[in-house]
Amino acid sequence: MPRQLIECVPNFSEGRDSSKIDAIVDSIVAVPEVVLLDRESDADHNRCVLTFVGPPSAVAEAALRSVERAVALIDLTRHQGAHPRIGAADVVPFIPIEGITLEDCVHLAERVGQQIWERFRVPVYLYEAAARKPDRTNLENIRRGQFEALVREMGVEPARAPDLGEPRCHPTAGATVVGARKFLIAYNINLGTPDVGIAKRIAKTIRFSNGGFRFVKSMGVMLASRNLAQVSINLTDFEQTPMHLVFETVRREAERYGVPVVGSEIVGLIPRKAIEMSAEYFLRYENFRPELVLERRISEAMAARGGLPEFLDALAAPTATPGGGSASAAAAAMAAALGAMVTRLAKQDSSAFEDDRKFFTEAVDRDAAAFQSVMAAYKRPKDERAPFVEEALHAAAEVPLQVYERAGAMATRLHALEVPARFGSDLAVAKALLAAARAGAMENVRINLESIQEQAFKATVEERIRTAG
Repeated sequence: MPRQLIECVPNFSEGRDSSKIDAIVDSIVAVPEVVLLDRESDADHNRCVLTFVGPPSAVAEAALRSVERAVALIDLTRHQGAHPRIGAADVVPFIPIEGITLEDCVHLAERVGQQIWERFRVPVYLYEAAARKPDRTNLENIRRGQFEALVREMGVEPARAPDLGEPRCHPTAGATVVGARKFLIAYNINLGTPDVGIAKRIAKTIRFSNGGFRFVKSMGVMLASRNLAQVSINLTDFEQTPMHLVFETVRREAERYGVPVVGSEIVGLIPRKAIEMSAEYFLRYENFRPELVLERRISEAMAARGGLPEFLDALAAPTATPGGGSASAAAAAMAAALGAMVTRLAKQDSSAFEDDRKFFTEAVDRDAAAFQSVMAAYKRPKDERAPFVEEALHAAAEVPLQVYERAGAMATRLHALEVPARFGSDLAVAKALLAAARAGAMENVRINLESIQEQAFKATVEERIRTAG
C-alpha cells in the first residue's frame, strides 16, 4: 500500500515554561512512527508551535496525547500573551502530505475532536475544511474575544456553542479548535518601531477580510521583549499569494509611516518551493528554475532509483510476492499513465485516467498482501485452518477480479478517445498493456477460484467476469 503521511501542527498556549513544552513534546515523540520535525516557542506570544508527521493513526494518537498533556499543565486563567487563544491546546490542524486527501484529514479531525471531548471534557470547534458552519472556516471568528469572552458566552449565546461536546468551557483549558487545511506558512515581519498601531494598520491593509490579499490573514502585535511592533501573518496559499509579494507590500506600507522593516521570521516549517519563488523574485535570476536547486536534484535522482527498478528487483526475487497479479496491476497502471499523458497532450480531461492509475498502483501492493494472507492462513493449525483459508482465497480472487473489471472499463475509454494521429503509437501501447493486464488478472482469478469451495461465491465471480468481458 502506498505510504500515507499526515502533518499535524498543534499550537499550545505556552511559550515561556520550557519544562511544560518539553512534557508536551515528550508525549508526541513517545508514539511509534511519529517524527517531530520542528519546535518553535515565543515568550512574547506565550505560545509554542510543534510540527510532526506520520501515518494517520499514529498522528491522531500523538495529537491526543499532546492535548491531554496540555490540558493537565496549562492554566488559561493565568495565561497572558500577545497571541489570541481560547484553549490550552489552542488549535490542532491536520495537513495532507502524501497518499492522503484533504477529505481524509477532515474525517480524522472529526474523530480526534470527538475524542478530545469524550476523554478530556474540552469542547471542540471545527475549522477550515472541517468547518460545519461557514463562519467557522476562519479561525479568527472562533477566537473572537479569546478565552475570557468564551467563558462568559459559551452556554449563553447559541452562536458560541461548540461543534463537539457540551456548551461549557473546561475551567482551565478552555476549548480546542481542530481542523483540516492545506499547508500554511506562519510568517512574521518586525517593524523598527514600538508603535503597535502602525503594525495593526498595515495588517488591516494586507489581510483578505479587509480587502487585502487573498489567502492572507494578519494582525499587529507587540513584542515587549524587543520593544518592537510586529505584523504577524498566515499565508494559507503561498503559490497564489507568495511571501515576497506580502513582504514587499508590508515594507512599502511601513515606509509610508516612516518606519523600516528590521527583520522577518518563519514560525515552523516552510516548503522549499516558497523559498525558491522568493529567491527567483529577489535575486532576479535570469536562468532560475527549480531543477537548479541541489537538494531538489538529489531528491529526484534518489527517487528515480526506486520506482520501477525497485519493483522489478522485487518481482525477480525468489519470493512468492510480488508475482503475476502484481505485475498485471502494474501493466494496467502503465496503460493508465499513458492514457493520462495522451489526454493531457491533447488538452483533454485526464482525471479519469489518473484515478485509474492510482487504483492500479494500489492494487500492486494489495495483490501481494492478499496472497501473503493466503500463505499465512495455510500456516494455521489444521483443525482451525479451513475458514481462514477460504476467506483469504476470496480476497486473493477479489483483487485481480477488480483489476480485470476496471481495466475493461478503461479499455472502453481508450478506444473511444479521439486524439491527433501523432498520439496513435502511445495509444496502441496503452491498449496492448491493458490487454496483457486483463489476461494476467484473469489467470490469477481462475487459479484462486479452483481452490475455493463456496459455490455461491464462485458463481458471483463468474457472473462478474461475464459482465466485464
